[in-house]
Amino acid sequence: MLVQLEISEIIRQQRLFFATGKTKDVSFRLEQLKVLRKTVLDNQAAILQALKADLNKPTFEAYATEIGVLKEIDYTIKHLKSWTKPKKVASTPEQFPSEAVIYPEPLGVVLIIAPWNYPFQLTLSPLVGAIAAGNCAILKPSELAPHTSRAIADIFQKNFDKSYIAVVEGGVETSQELLKEKFDHIFFTGGTAVGKIIMEAAAKHLTPVTLELGGKSPCIVDADINLEHTARRIAWGKFINSGQTCIAPDYLLVDKTIKKDLIENIKNCLKEFYGDRPENNPDYGRIINQKQFARLTAFLNNGEIIVGGKINPETLYIAPTLIDNVSLDAPIMQEEIFGPILPIVEYNNLSEAIGIVNSQPKPLALYLFSKNKDYQEKILRETSSGGVCINDTVMQVGIPDLPFGGVGFSGIGSYHGKASFDTFSHQKSVLKKSFLFDPKWRYAPYKGKLDLLKKIIG
Repeated sequence: MLVQLEISEIIRQQRLFFATGKTKDVSFRLEQLKVLRKTVLDNQAAILQALKADLNKPTFEAYATEIGVLKEIDYTIKHLKSWTKPKKVASTPEQFPSEAVIYPEPLGVVLIIAPWNYPFQLTLSPLVGAIAAGNCAILKPSELAPHTSRAIADIFQKNFDKSYIAVVEGGVETSQELLKEKFDHIFFTGGTAVGKIIMEAAAKHLTPVTLELGGKSPCIVDADINLEHTARRIAWGKFINSGQTCIAPDYLLVDKTIKKDLIENIKNCLKEFYGDRPENNPDYGRIINQKQFARLTAFLNNGEIIVGGKINPETLYIAPTLIDNVSLDAPIMQEEIFGPILPIVEYNNLSEAIGIVNSQPKPLALYLFSKNKDYQEKILRETSSGGVCINDTVMQVGIPDLPFGGVGFSGIGSYHGKASFDTFSHQKSVLKKSFLFDPKWRYAPYKGKLDLLKKIIG
């Protein structure tokens, strides 16, 4: 673990480097993004091996959800020059002649604290925005994914000067030491409880924060659907990474007329995906550690297990599990599950389902499966969530131009695509005036000028 003096020295070096102005050069930013891209490509084997060791993550999922950060790098490289250009906005007649312009400028030295569930992608994805905006950055990978944390530290030590981008490894104590320091922005991905700690620490320095949290993302299933496609998309979105996804469907709210058929179709999908013995299937992952395993297995008593339920403490295996007859007051319905257990709750009408959703804190994601356009609009109008995906799950994160972030308890701020650039930038407002005219209506003495002012204002 780095001691406080070492952390302070890294920050001091980064502030000195930032003060040189080098990171403000757009060509430098593009060069560094290309270095980052090459670094990911050159170290794929080590990254995949680390993800396998930490989460037993299948190679396909690792490429799609971790190495896939390459798409974000490419998108940013393509659009960066246009993002950095000053943007003219309309001035007002009384300012004539003048020009109003917004200049995006870097914040300075930023801290990125990453989670363990997608430990590589959720470290690099915000970093892409930080680099694009012209900042220096300190990365704090999750100690709960130690192999990936070590791989990230090794990769960055070899490819980036720590006065520009540094990786600080360690546990809770290291995070506490980092949070004592003054940063120009803190970007955190993780749980709500830790998010409150981050925000409290940041407040002492008036440091702005982006908090990417989570919550109980509901999945509402109407009767008017393509049943086969719905079941497949729900099963995929819930059970990739063994359910350890912040936007995984947390619970199903199903129209009671199709509940039985939907359950049967999801059962068939699970068998198709993972076979009769998912514990032996290379395409199914594991729980991150014993603490999470114990928390999740306690949920298995919160209803009737209709598929799955098998566990192996030695290998941290929990089978893909569906639970029926779940009370809304049960522990499984009071906190984010973050694992391969899917409770099923039936409803009589859409208003009832909306009432259940709105009784919970605002989630990071909301899913609706329905062909009914009126139902779709009703959900969008009467619920609040970080984002919505209609007739699919999880795929909304793949659209670069859709900002990704929470609302209320599910987070503050957003990123992805230009939203990442904006998150790590200050939008500096500039008014440029001319010396050609200098009307005296705004200067004292004010006698006889009030009527003119009223006309201008009114």
